[in-house]
Amino acid sequence: MVQAVHHHRPTLKQQNKPFKSKHATKSALKDIAKGRTQRPSPKSTAVNTAAQLRFNRRNTQKQIQAAKRAALVAATRIFNDTDGAPRIIAVIPLCEGTHTEDAIRALSSAVGEELEGVEGHKVWKMKAHRFKTSLMFLPVQYGRYWDALDAAKVADYVLFLFSPTVEVDRKGDTLLRTLQAQGLPTVVSVIPPDPLAHSLDQKSRSAILKSLLSFIQYFEPSQTRVYDLFNSSDSLIALRALAEGHPREVKWRSGRPWVIGEEVDWEDGVLKVTGIVRGVRLSANRLVHVPDFGDYAVSKIMSAPSSPNNSHKRVPMDIEPQVLSERVPSSADSLSSTNIPDDMANEQTWPTEEELNSAKAQGHYTPEAIPDASKGITPKRIKRIPRGMSEYQASWIVDDNDEDQESEEGVHDDPSDQEDDTEEQDHEMVPLDSVTDVETDRKSVAAFHDLDAEEEQKQLKEWRNRVQEERDAQQFPDELDTPQDIPARTRFARYRGMRSFRTSPWDPYENLPRDYARIFEFDNFKRTERDVQKAAETEGVEPGTRVTVYVDGVPEGASVTRGLPLVIYGLLEHEHKKTVLHFTLQRNTEYDGSVRSKDPLTLCYGPRRLRVNPVYSQHTRGGGKGVNNVHKFERFLWHGTTVVASVYAPVIFGRQSCTLLRETEGVEVPELVAMGSFMNPDTTRIISKRIILTGHPFKVHRKSATVRYMFFNPDDVQYFKPIQLHTKHGRSGHIRESLGTHGYFKAHFDGPISQMDTVCMALYKRVYPRWSEPWRPKPLGSLDGPTGEDEDVVMG
Repeated sequence: MVQAVHHHRPTLKQQNKPFKSKHATKSALKDIAKGRTQRPSPKSTAVNTAAQLRFNRRNTQKQIQAAKRAALVAATRIFNDTDGAPRIIAVIPLCEGTHTEDAIRALSSAVGEELEGVEGHKVWKMKAHRFKTSLMFLPVQYGRYWDALDAAKVADYVLFLFSPTVEVDRKGDTLLRTLQAQGLPTVVSVIPPDPLAHSLDQKSRSAILKSLLSFIQYFEPSQTRVYDLFNSSDSLIALRALAEGHPREVKWRSGRPWVIGEEVDWEDGVLKVTGIVRGVRLSANRLVHVPDFGDYAVSKIMSAPSSPNNSHKRVPMDIEPQVLSERVPSSADSLSSTNIPDDMANEQTWPTEEELNSAKAQGHYTPEAIPDASKGITPKRIKRIPRGMSEYQASWIVDDNDEDQESEEGVHDDPSDQEDDTEEQDHEMVPLDSVTDVETDRKSVAAFHDLDAEEEQKQLKEWRNRVQEERDAQQFPDELDTPQDIPARTRFARYRGMRSFRTSPWDPYENLPRDYARIFEFDNFKRTERDVQKAAETEGVEPGTRVTVYVDGVPEGASVTRGLPLVIYGLLEHEHKKTVLHFTLQRNTEYDGSVRSKDPLTLCYGPRRLRVNPVYSQHTRGGGKGVNNVHKFERFLWHGTTVVASVYAPVIFGRQSCTLLRETEGVEVPELVAMGSFMNPDTTRIISKRIILTGHPFKVHRKSATVRYMFFNPDDVQYFKPIQLHTKHGRSGHIRESLGTHGYFKAHFDGPISQMDTVCMALYKRVYPRWSEPWRPKPLGSLDGPTGEDEDVVMG
């Protein structure tokens, strides 16, 4: 008998949940595909044989090699042949006692070529027939800081000179850091032949070269060797690197034309600059920037014969120069850099001219029918509305008498706020038409006067207190004491309370200063930048062409150079217009001085240098949180943090680096304060200065407390009653009622508070940068002091 096999019913089988995962397995993907296969890639190892793989790899490498060769030919096309455009080499010494002429002569003697001096400049030219190219050396004297920066801006190569016996001092280190922040082209490091170093043996010289290589690699990691020009073989290798190499592209210079003046002539306000166009196309419809003198219009660009030293490509003298590009007024850029504020365009209660003409035509208007103003309509005096406050808010300000107003202007919470108030009042009181004349008169009569002992001690005390201010700002950020001799509602009339710093609404066009009526605003900056750069690629004279540029309205002093040849930079469209620029900055780790908002500094970006008083604010990556564009004002530029510096300056396009320098009295080389890059020209960015009024919880009962020392009269308590309170331990609350006559008040919080806690009230007001002015070289001994808080500057 066959034994029966027992089977379970299918309904009793256990069924587990399917495996859930965000990332499907290979089998799951295969089931989802259901037989559909992806088109195989020609580089796939699964479908190609070994011969096909080898052919694909060779073809790919051949394409990469052809692309690199085409890029190299395009970049070095203007340098072809000895009669082409010379390679510009800036010779910059970093140590005292190094001679630039010795290094240049050592390079020329390596190939047996002669040096040719340029008339009127300390510039050397050399034709390297062995390498089929020509070189132009721009030697910079040691300690000439600004000349070194200008030479590196136009150079294709930078030749750094070191000494085998003298170390790089503070001047050389600062210059090297500034050049690194500005943007360096290809760098070659050498040791010029030094007669005093001939006694060094080979072992010592080799150790010195290794030490110098380690030093320069910290700033320029691409360096693999420091050449010793005492040896002829090293001189030849260094010259080969300069004559046959591919110059590295400088980011800020990309997409911009410039002309190095080989011949400069000035006649009747017209500056004639003859040279070779470099970079990209140069158009006569665009403006040009002359360093230290400003922006000017180009009337025309004429073709110029080749240099008289070029015997092979000399153009016959009977051929007349041709017009390559001429200014067309309808499509050319205007020299107007700012708007002219029209006060009559504001809201008016008087009828317009069109309304008067319409009424006159209908017979309803006669000049005699204009009635006199009724009593009480015209105010007896004009009331000044504080900046950042609406008319409704200003109507609640009680002006007892003129003495109270004067005392209001004389009391300040901290020195930085005093600087803000002084600047704001001056901008409101001084008419725009008289600003230039007042500034000119003030500068013309300025002279040095020896201060008395009392004033000297006062300034010394203020300078020493600044260190204490910075220390207090770190320990107690934004905190200040409420003044006792003036009501808080009067002293802090410009400030407002905010429930949330990130989400509370703040109209960016509310009560703007007069300077905002002078600047320009872009609807879409990125789109404008793309259109401008695309148009610059098709118009103008091609690079590599020798031309004569006629620049109108340039003063005669621009034709007088200080050793280096004159350089003019072509500007893109709209780059002459002024707006609010924002730069992301990081402080130089080697600078130990105090840097406060609105301190006078020198801003270098692109081809420009400006004297600015930047305002610093917090940098929130990705735009920050919230619906508004409000950013906290920073009183000081701290170490180790990234901040945003805001200034009024001409707009710039492209990836631009920037540096902030400080010139101090009696110091020949300025100090590098910070470096960074251009962010955007946002005019709606709100920089909000915060102050925190603190009080002491005198009596505490669970969630309620009696607070004192925040205010000193009951009227101030009632004025600031709607503003939210918070404590340093994270509690939030509101003012319930005023107690007594000394400013005590009862407050209620969202949780129990401790008597060791501190009650705070945050107030905010919007701050603006100061108007900047073009940089001018100042003689030694006439520089501004480290603060310059009371000086107002106007950009011409």
